[in-house]
Amino acid sequence: MTALPTESARLPAGGSLRARLARMVGSRGFQAFAARTPFLRRIARAEGAALFDLVSGFVQSQVLVALIELRVLHLVQGAPQSAAGLGVRCGIAADRMQVLLQAGAALGLLHRQRDGQFALALRGAALLGVPGLEAMVRHHRALYADLADPVALFRGGAPTALAQFWPYVFGAAGAVDPQVTATYSDLMADSQTLVAEDTLRMVDLTDVRRLLDVGGGTGAFLTAVGAAYPSVALDLFDLPVVVTGAAARFAATGLTARCRIHPGSFRDDPLPRGADAISLVRVLYDHADATVERLLAEVHAALPPGGRLIVSEPMSGGASPERATDVYFAVYTLAMQTGRTRSMAEIAALLDRAGFTAIVQKPGFRPFVTSVITARR
Repeated sequence: MTALPTESARLPAGGSLRARLARMVGSRGFQAFAARTPFLRRIARAEGAALFDLVSGFVQSQVLVALIELRVLHLVQGAPQSAAGLGVRCGIAADRMQVLLQAGAALGLLHRQRDGQFALALRGAALLGVPGLEAMVRHHRALYADLADPVALFRGGAPTALAQFWPYVFGAAGAVDPQVTATYSDLMADSQTLVAEDTLRMVDLTDVRRLLDVGGGTGAFLTAVGAAYPSVALDLFDLPVVVTGAAARFAATGLTARCRIHPGSFRDDPLPRGADAISLVRVLYDHADATVERLLAEVHAALPPGGRLIVSEPMSGGASPERATDVYFAVYTLAMQTGRTRSMAEIAALLDRAGFTAIVQKPGFRPFVTSVITARR
């Protein structure tokens, strides 16, 4: 028979039930009791594994960075490789490469075969198949640098590496290094592929005559719209230094005749008129509330009566915190120093204050990619 928990492990008195349970679970007496009880042991083991995952998360992310930087997943894509062989190709001693490969296999990115060689696992293949994901992992060096002192990041006040990586969030109109611009423009375009796919699953644009994409970079989202809706005319509005690559993208996809490019800053310039729908794809969370309120007011003014607004971006879980958005995107936007990850309720309230009606919230089936809110003028 399993012994009952000691007095110190029983439910403490005082406070809410949740607080009392937390104090009990945190006691060594209860943890010892749980380890001896078959049903509780399974729960304790799962919770212990989850806690260790939190502790080791940074190490896991750095293993991923090493695998990406060394192109290990690509090297084993064609045929399994040994640690010694990969070590030679990557300039790493075989014993140290073995550690990296074992870690990659433990993370499910690689598969260790019976002969000791390593092959590409399904998760690793999926990673290679996601457009822009490798580039996103590489650019995380900036975020990791900002998180080297996480307390300092949360206290704020100091410049961050991410703020320098994304200079457009400060309203840069031209005085930006062209190489920096090309880097973040390419990264934005690559990351838009999945966002566009998920957005168009949730939004029907059949009745749209002309779509204006504000902050649309080099036109990745409009390209997806153009392919899905051949009759929709397309307008792109973004900073002059950003839209320089849009013409080539539209030409390559046969959309030049249907697209108009409008260089400008929504901080300083009025939005183009004539569109009956406007999209803001991964735009709002880059900016502070005051900037977002001004932008939404301008969008409202630019739309005709009945015109549609489409907001698509990762959103906070709000009252029910969501792991991907309230950990990753919330900290990421904090490090950018200008924006923040908002909940659907917060965005809906901003839209309501701007005068929009018929506000519809559409949670994404992959919230780490995007969710959508639509509204009418």
